[in-house]
Amino acid sequence: MGERWQAAKRITGTAFRPVRGRDLSLHAAAITFYGAIAVVPVALLAIWLTGLVAGDDRVRRLTGYAIDTLPTDIGADRAVAALVEAGLGLTPLLALASLLPASLYGEGLRRAFVSVATPPGPAGALVGWRGRLLLLPLLAPAPALLLAVLMALPVTTHLVKQGGWLGALGVVLSFLATWLVLTPVLVWVFRVVGPAAPDWLATVGLGSFTAANLSGFLHGFVLFCSLPLDLGAPFGGFDEIGGGVAVLLWLYLFHVIVLAGYSATLALSRWRAIRAAARA
Repeated sequence: MGERWQAAKRITGTAFRPVRGRDLSLHAAAITFYGAIAVVPVALLAIWLTGLVAGDDRVRRLTGYAIDTLPTDIGADRAVAALVEAGLGLTPLLALASLLPASLYGEGLRRAFVSVATPPGPAGALVGWRGRLLLLPLLAPAPALLLAVLMALPVTTHLVKQGGWLGALGVVLSFLATWLVLTPVLVWVFRVVGPAAPDWLATVGLGSFTAANLSGFLHGFVLFCSLPLDLGAPFGGFDEIGGGVAVLLWLYLFHVIVLAGYSATLALSRWRAIRAAARA
């Protein structure tokens, strides 16, 4: 038992070696700043593109299943419904205007990844614009990825409403669908948006593992939204401010997981490279 514990400590220590001595919380907070700007434009563009591919009525019908099951205490259902309508109502000009704030997410990720992947120092020329441009190709598969989740909603939401074991099965299926959708996104982010380009096996393996953690985390956020919490209490009764702070906190924790996953991916990739060199 002691040997297994020591082995687990060594593996964990190696995985987080790239962020040792760095302020992981600060970097996650920086991505959260960029993400807070980009999250709505990214969602609007994804919904708009999906509507062009699948049709507005179909998107409304499929997202309606999720809206009906979302918690109502802090207005999550109303927020998602408004987001869907705004996304479907985009014009080409408005979609073009959304590209700039949407691309800021790539800049935030790239800057944080540079700090993890390289020794402290200059980040290189045009690091922000590289991150922005390298993230934009993810908009191309966005309709297929979003539709994959939406197609599962009628089944998963029906099972969740049944409660009991069927409800648990619905949560599991929803988790799997989100996991499968997030995996190619994180593989692209770790391999292409990040500056270090870890090898494919490490990227796919730990990208998928990170996606599984994020899927569970997102389902935890939905559970959090359903709790009867007075989010406005610490802010003088302003529920909107409390809700906004809660979303930012969860977004921050989301990015802590992403950075930890990227760090572990770099560590595994470097270990594999050293091992391959030793065998040569």
